[in-house]
This record gives sequence, structure tokens and C-alpha cells, in this order.
Amino acid sequence: MRIVIAEDDALLREGLALLLRAEGLDVVATAGEPDGFLAAVDEHRPDVAIVDVRMPPTHTDEGVRAAVEARHRQPELAVLVLSAYVEQAFATELLAGGARRLGYLLKERVGRVEEFLGALHRVADGGTAIDPEVVAQLLTRSRPDAGLDRLSAREREVLALMAEGLGNTAIAGRLVVTDGAVHKHIRSIFAKLDLPPTDATDRRVSAVLRYLDAVRR
Repeated sequence: MRIVIAEDDALLREGLALLLRAEGLDVVATAGEPDGFLAAVDEHRPDVAIVDVRMPPTHTDEGVRAAVEARHRQPELAVLVLSAYVEQAFATELLAGGARRLGYLLKERVGRVEEFLGALHRVADGGTAIDPEVVAQLLTRSRPDAGLDRLSAREREVLALMAEGLGNTAIAGRLVVTDGAVHKHIRSIFAKLDLPPTDATDRRVSAVLRYLDAVRR
């Protein structure tokens, strides 16, 4: 896995590089500002970019905009966005697009090495990785939805973990239940949200987006 890191905090940038290299991953370049990051993407054609939301010169959304541009230049690039705290607009936009190979984590998650590496690999493998705290805040701010109101407490837990990008086995491990139980809960979620099987859409993504639709309104 070839990785480019875009982070203006030099200590965090170098710490991430050391951590990833110690895990046997290939950090091909690091950058402290958007132009350097985009130049590195053009030169090295990485598999994954780890990008801070807020970067110079204004420290607002330069990182996100650079990540979008990087994906435009290299559509198969996986992007893991890091943020110091939950920024609802960015998180909502990230999931609402339904795009694969994208992640959004709080920086504090980096210190939980196994979780961080798991999210990185999930994104690199084509999945989605959303920080549990991001999911929790989005769900808390969501408006009522008649379909969502029909879900049981356990089904809501399962849906929240689906929103983090976890597969059935990982959800079972987190909730300490069997894979079969998780599969049953997911079938029930799809039924209560009126999501029949179809080749046109991914029902897992559609279920998660029901939350985000309420957030955006």
C-alpha cells in the first residue's frame, strides 16, 4: 500500500509516517500544504491519501478541497480524512455522496493504533470508515424518520455500526453476538426502511443515507 500524508502539524505528520512505516506500509511522501500534497499525488500515484481537513493558508477546508481535487486527478485514490473534531458539514457530504474508498476519522483515533489501521485498510480495500463519534453526533442531530422510528434499539446499534463501515462479522464482534443474529437484524432494518433487493442500489448505503437525509434538511 502506497500512502501520501497531508498534514500541516509537523509532529503529527512525522508521527503518522513513522507509525505506518513500522507497520510495513510504504509512505511515499508527506506534505504540509495542499499544493505539495497534490504534487506528491501526481508524482507518486499512491493508493491512499491521509488528509487533514484544515490546512494552510486559511485552515478552513483546504484539505477537503485538495482531497476532492486529488480524487479528480486519480479517481481510484482512497482518501482518509482526519479532523480534530466533528465537522458535520464535511462528514455529511462525505457519506451523502455514497462514494467508496473514503473515510472520516477524528485525530484522537490515530492513538488507537489497531482501530486506525483497521480503518485505513478498510478504505484502501474499497470500503468506508466513519468515526463512531461522527456517527453518534449525526444520529443525535437527525430529524425523525417514520421508518427509522420502527427500528428497535438493537437495530439502531447495528445500523450505526454499518455507518462506520463495519461488515457483518465485525459488527457481530463489537456487539458480542453471532453473525446470524447480525444478518437477521440487517434484514429487519431493510424491511422496516422499505429497502427491497435491487441491482440499482446498495441497501447498506441506502440505509445509512436515511440518517444523513434527515441531517441535511
